[in-house]
Amino acid sequence: MAGQGPQGIDRIIKAFGYSLLGFKAAYRHEAAFRQETWLAIIMVPAGLWLGQTPVEQVLLAGVVLMVLVVELLNSAIEAVVDRIGPEQHELAGRAKDIGSAAVFLSLVIVVIVWAVILRPYFYSLD
Repeated sequence: MAGQGPQGIDRIIKAFGYSLLGFKAAYRHEAAFRQETWLAIIMVPAGLWLGQTPVEQVLLAGVVLMVLVVELLNSAIEAVVDRIGPEQHELAGRAKDIGSAAVFLSLVIVVIVWAVILRPYFYSLD
């Protein structure tokens, strides 16, 4: 029956716990997520430091965090597809390929945003 679960702050605490479990699972089982997490540990503070305006800071840090979000979603898709069965299926392969493409596109966005915002630094080095 709807409405029988935790309410208010209890619901928020449980949701936070589930989120932590998701982060732990992704870090433990997904090499790409581990690599992107370590890049984020470096790049988010760097983006906050290099951005000259609050908008630049948010863009530089935010696009890096977006990669983690997309990777988490991709990992969730892969886990569900793998749960269904090990046999090769066109739709399963397509789902995994599309998730991978989403991660790739998020990485391209990082490169574009960082290049455009940090371009003045490179011109000033001449």
